[in-house]
Amino acid sequence: MNLRTAPGPRVRSVPAVPVLLAPVLALCALVGALVWTIRYDGNFTDPAGLSWRYAACWALFALALLALRRVPARLVAAAVLAGAFAVAATGLVAEPRTSTDAYRYAWDGRVQSAGVSPYDHAPQDPALARLRDPWLFPVGAAACSGPDRARIPYTGQVPHCTRINRPSVHTIYPPVAEAYFLAVDRLSPGGARHKPLQIGAGVLSLAVTGTLLLILRRRGTDPRRAAYWAWCPAVPIEAVNNAHVDVLGVLLAVAGLGLVAAPSLRRRACGGLVLGAAVATKLMPAIVLPGALSGVRRVRDAVAVLLPAAAFTALAYLPYVLLSHGSVLGYLGGYVEEEGYEDPSAGSRYALLRLVLPGEWAVPVLAAAMAGVCGYVLWRGDPRRPWSGALLVTGWAFALLTPGYSWYALLLVGLVALDGRWEWLGIAVAGPAVYVTGQAFGSRGAVSATAYGAAVLLVLVVTAVRWRRRRGEGPGAGRGAGRGAGPGVRSA
Repeated sequence: MNLRTAPGPRVRSVPAVPVLLAPVLALCALVGALVWTIRYDGNFTDPAGLSWRYAACWALFALALLALRRVPARLVAAAVLAGAFAVAATGLVAEPRTSTDAYRYAWDGRVQSAGVSPYDHAPQDPALARLRDPWLFPVGAAACSGPDRARIPYTGQVPHCTRINRPSVHTIYPPVAEAYFLAVDRLSPGGARHKPLQIGAGVLSLAVTGTLLLILRRRGTDPRRAAYWAWCPAVPIEAVNNAHVDVLGVLLAVAGLGLVAAPSLRRRACGGLVLGAAVATKLMPAIVLPGALSGVRRVRDAVAVLLPAAAFTALAYLPYVLLSHGSVLGYLGGYVEEEGYEDPSAGSRYALLRLVLPGEWAVPVLAAAMAGVCGYVLWRGDPRRPWSGALLVTGWAFALLTPGYSWYALLLVGLVALDGRWEWLGIAVAGPAVYVTGQAFGSRGAVSATAYGAAVLLVLVVTAVRWRRRRGEGPGAGRGAGRGAGPGVRSA
């Protein structure tokens, strides 16, 4: 008797084109909105209008993440990368719009190329007059009339000014950042002005996306999380258009945490070195170090991270210490005082704490709260997921400090992409709300309290819902690769 296997039901593969249509349309809308926003020079003239454009970009970003859920797993990495290129490219359509930091970067690179330490002279110092050009140092009443021009001492009747902010003080940037500025200057053709810095920042932002995808793939986690960084409006606006060096710090912090998550001491030590490089780029990435020590019980595991990090930071400063006549800390102390971190009654800092506490209590309460968060991460954190603890520490530090500069949140966005807890992106939205929208309302303090308050409320509500859901699913629920999944991210 001839037996033949009965044919089973035919499985029809889902065509890729219809499935990709929604995310492609959403990405196109996001890219269009970003171009529309970045080309609009409204930071000083129309901050309210610019705020609405920012809001449109963030809303389309959320829609793009939701549309990404429909993309088949085999196409996700390619879709995230393609979107990353398109989104990053929008930052190149105009000169820096909402920050003048890139001009200081260009000056520091030029000064170093001339063989001078950037820590020895302020930009307006006559000793460096030979390095000035009409781009960074315009001359004349018309050229010096813009709100982003700083006057510098001059003789005669013709006004002199500069695009560089705080031209009377020394640079504040650490040695790895200064080395980056020097490299960009050496690689830039004559007359290129701000474009090399923007292109360099764009390349670094794409490197962050690639590093995220690599870490997520090695851990078997859904690569959709990388879109939290790759498609985030903060990346083209702050990392690319404004060319903030923070993007280099994010790249090094993400790569360092990925290495620290490995069980071997050698890779943890390598991670410590990379984290040290991140700290020597912008100091702020030091806030991820408690996360890098999540759940560490053995002293040697902690030393394997902290010693290389400290050694790299110190060695990075050493050449500048030897070459400089002044302090390599530059304007750091003055910046802390200027931004109101020492005086809680000044500016929009500590906005949430000041709602419920006397101003003089803000700093000690902040210190106690952050000590508690760090202690929790060190004791209860998962050493296999150091970025989870780093996100918790960084997120609460931002929530309590309420910084008014939107580019600071780039580090937070990178950690969200690693961990998947999308609710912390509310902190990244609060930054531009204070920085841009605060101008429209004439009160950055009130906007800071409102924006950061809403962001903290979102974190608390989503965390409570997630905790109740895990309890309802029984013991062990929420553990594993699917932890922290949110909109646009499926559990791996």
